Amino acid sequence: MNKRDEPKPMGKNNVFSNIRNIIQPPFNLADALELNTKQKMDGLQLLKMINDKSIPLVFFDPQYRTILDKQNYGNEGKGRQKARTDLSQMNERIIKQFIKEIERILIPSGHLMLWVDKFIICNDIHILLGDSLLRLVDMITWNKDRMGMGYRTRRFCEYLIIFQKLPVRAKGVWLIHNIPDVWTERIENGNKNHTHFKPVGLQKRLIEAVTNKNDIVVDPAAGGYSVMMATKETERNFLGCDIGG
Repeated sequence: MNKRDEPKPMGKNNVFSNIRNIIQPPFNLADALELNTKQKMDGLQLLKMINDKSIPLVFFDPQYRTILDKQNYGNEGKGRQKARTDLSQMNERIIKQFIKEIERILIPSGHLMLWVDKFIICNDIHILLGDSLLRLVDMITWNKDRMGMGYRTRRFCEYLIIFQKLPVRAKGVWLIHNIPDVWTERIENGNKNHTHFKPVGLQKRLIEAVTNKNDIVVDPAAGGYSVMMATKETERNFLGCDIGG
C-alpha cells in the first residue's frame, strides 16, 4: 500500500469512514446455481433464484438495442461489429425487468453498478428505473485509451452509473475514497475474450469499496466474465451467468 493510499483519520462528524458496518446476511445458494464459475443461462432466471435482500453488489452490463440502432454505421457485418450484433439484445422492457429483480435482491444500502453508453445517459437513465428504490449516487467515466466507433465523434469512453438502494449513505458503507471519477484502463486486443470486456482494475476497486471479503457479487449478464476475475483477485465470491455461456 502506498502512503497516499493509507486510511486517513476521520472526524466524528465526517460523512466518510474507514470501516464497513454492513454485513451480508447468510446466503442460501439455490441447487441450480454455482459460485465462482461460468454458467450458461438467462440472467433473469438466475436473479429469480436469489433471495430478497441478500446481495451487497451487482454489476449489470446490458446489450442495449437502442445503441445498435443509433450506431448502424453499415459495417456490422465485419469484425468486432459483427460479434457485437450477434449478441442477444435487450429492449427497454427487459432491462427494466432486470433492474427490478436487482433491486429486490440488493441488501439495504447495496449497490448496482450499471454500464451505459452516452446515448443512454442523454436519453434519461431514469426511464429504466421507473418507481425503483434505487437512487443514482455517482458516475465513473472509463477512458478506454483507444478510439472506438462513432456516428459523429469517435468514442473513447464508456460510463458506469452507480445506484444505491435506499437508505442512501456512504458512511459505514463505502470504504475506499480515492477512486477517481475518470478511470483510464486500456484493454489490449490480445487480452479481450468478449466484445464487451470491462476493466478488471476498476471493478476490483469498486468491489473492495462496497463489499467485504467472502461476500457474493452478482453479474447476471457476465459477457467476458471480467467481474468474476475481479472477485477472484479481491477474495470475494462470484455468482453470475451469461446467455451465451
